Amino acid sequence: MPTAIRRAAAGDAAAAAEITSAAYRPYIERIGREPAPMGADFDALIAAGDVWVATDRDRVVGVLVLRVGETALLLESVAVDPAHQRRGIGRSLIDHAEQVARDARLGAVELYTNAHMTENLRLYPSLGYDLIDRRREDGFDRVFFRKSLAPGG
Repeated sequence: MPTAIRRAAAGDAAAAAEITSAAYRPYIERIGREPAPMGADFDALIAAGDVWVATDRDRVVGVLVLRVGETALLLESVAVDPAHQRRGIGRSLIDHAEQVARDARLGAVELYTNAHMTENLRLYPSLGYDLIDRRREDGFDRVFFRKSLAPGG
C-alpha cells in the first residue's frame, strides 16, 4: 500500500514516465503499438496539475493522470511500477481519482481502456464502472466506462 498519494511535482516527471512505460510495455504486442499513455508528456501534464503519484518511502511507485471536465473527471491513465503491483496501489489511485471528482463536485468519473487490455474490461465493472461505448479513436480500439458518484459520499 502506498504511504501517500500526492500531486506530482516537476521532479517526478522522469519517474512518472518510467513507471508508465514499464506498466504499459506488456500491452505493446497485444495492441500492435505503444499504448497511448506511453507517449505522455509528463513535464506538461505535471505543470498543468494533472498528475498524482503514489509513493512508498518517498519513492514514486504509481502514477495517475486526471483531467477535470465540466461534469466528469477523466481518469486518463493509471500505472503502477511492476515491482509494486498486486499491493492495492492501483486501486488506491482509482479511489483517489473518485475522491478528487467528489471534491470538485463532479457527478462521475470517466475513463477508457484499450479493447486488447482484457483484464481492464473485467476490472472496471467490478469497481462499479459501466461500459458506455466502444469505438476506434486515435488509431486505438477503445472501450469507455463511466462511474456515477453519489453526492457527498
